[in-house]
Amino acid sequence: MYIQPIPQTTAYEDALRLGGSSWLFAETALVRDRGESGEEVLVEDLTADQQTRISRQRATICGLTLDVPRIMGILNVTPDSFSDGGTIASVAEAVDRAKIMAQDADIIDIGGESTRPGATEVSIKDEINRTAPVIRAIRDAGITTPISIDTRKALVARAALEAGANMVNDVSAMRFDPEIAGVAADADCPICLMHSQGLPDTMQDNPDYADVVFDVFDHLAAQIAVAEAAGIRRENLITDPGIGFGKTLQHNLSLVRDLAIYHDLGLPILLGASRKRFIGTISGEDDAAQRLGGSIAVALHGAAQGAQILRVHDVKQTKQALSLQLALNGAVHYG
Repeated sequence: MYIQPIPQTTAYEDALRLGGSSWLFAETALVRDRGESGEEVLVEDLTADQQTRISRQRATICGLTLDVPRIMGILNVTPDSFSDGGTIASVAEAVDRAKIMAQDADIIDIGGESTRPGATEVSIKDEINRTAPVIRAIRDAGITTPISIDTRKALVARAALEAGANMVNDVSAMRFDPEIAGVAADADCPICLMHSQGLPDTMQDNPDYADVVFDVFDHLAAQIAVAEAAGIRRENLITDPGIGFGKTLQHNLSLVRDLAIYHDLGLPILLGASRKRFIGTISGEDDAAQRLGGSIAVALHGAAQGAQILRVHDVKQTKQALSLQLALNGAVHYG
């Protein structure tokens, strides 16, 4: 059975805090199974373990508490990323971008290999040469904002951590290069496990699921077990349903709508939907860089479902929108 808490902003007497949130609660939840619409129950009628999974305070990540949503800013040093590829031509430009981003972002996510649909694999050497010098230069510039390395490869992750990164963001959930689990375990650092189906060059070739919401849940649960078996502490694990990675428009919509079900994994949820193709399809906007409105709409929906980390391109604008959402719902001031 899967437990999908129903988020609310009112703290009734018997409501549980949703993932330790300072502003979201759950008084009721859907008890779901495959092929069923689900039965709504009071959270007080759930088992103690079920209540704990959906309500306990999530572990601090990179020194950041997760009682309010945190913003992860995207800093790609790639020539071919789907939205901002080729916009940073040097280490100096990357540092300048990081300085601006650090004013509003809680985490800076640096990637040196595009994993957009149709992308081809980058060599380990090239990926290290793109990312490690940038991370080192950001640290040399005195920027202390936590840095995440967006990579599927163990050697790239190790080089980035040695250069000053704080966490690993693996779009393959350790399946592309299983040795990355050992890197994260040895460094005792956070690692985000993202669901994906297939490799970037083929993942949008007719993706298929029995039920995308439950299939993604089961996949993440299995990879959490793999991570723990490799010596990664549960407190260092983050989950991501992988919007756009081997999913159709309807798959993406289902995952975003039912995002709260992933609280039943008992770990922080990262949502990365910024500027993605399904936003352009629905809004009629072909230019990824012009999908700000749709990206903010999805980010705010994700925050209202209890996502603890929002991975976005437009950091300043998303922070402004999120600040208003929290203030309007009586949450602590975001900053």
